[in-house]
Order: sequence, then C-alpha cells, then structure tokens
Amino acid sequence: MEATHQSSSDLKANTLNNSDPHARHLMAIRIVGTALFDYRVRKTEAARIRLECLTTFAKELGDIDAAEFAVVAQLLAGNSTADRPPIDRTYSLEGIAL
Repeated sequence: MEATHQSSSDLKANTLNNSDPHARHLMAIRIVGTALFDYRVRKTEAARIRLECLTTFAKELGDIDAAEFAVVAQLLAGNSTADRPPIDRTYSLEGIAL
C-alpha cells in the first residue's frame, strides 16, 4: 500500500513497520483492547476465548508485558460467564411505533 505525503511527491509505504517495537506494542494493545471491549459487552464464551487467545498470543510474541497480561487475566477471573445465563440479544420491532 502506498500513499503520497505532503512533504514529498515520492510514494512511501504506510504499512506497520514490524521493526518498531513501540508500534507493535500499540497495535497489540489495540487488538487486545478491542477483544476485551467485545467480551465485556457481549459476555459470550466465544468472546472470552477470543480474548484469552489474543492476549496469550500477544504475550508470547512479547508485544504486551506481564503487567498488561495480568490486567486481562484479573478481569477474566472476576467475570466468569459460567455462572451467568446467556444474554438473549434478539429484539423484535413488532408493535413499536417509530
């Protein structure tokens, strides 16, 4: 993917630079954070598994540190979906005046 920049008419790549650890860390935080948000909203087992897998993978790659991993683990430990019935998210517009 290429983009032109105002400072130059040369085309430059605008993809993630894998050699920049700061950029990788921010991307990992974004991905894990999105999965965490999805889990907290949906509270499904599938969302929980996705969050666990992404967090573990990011830690194994060194993109998040132990403290960040521990925050997610703590949130998961306090919010087990096994004790809660699944949330029915089907809504009907029948009978609703718009």
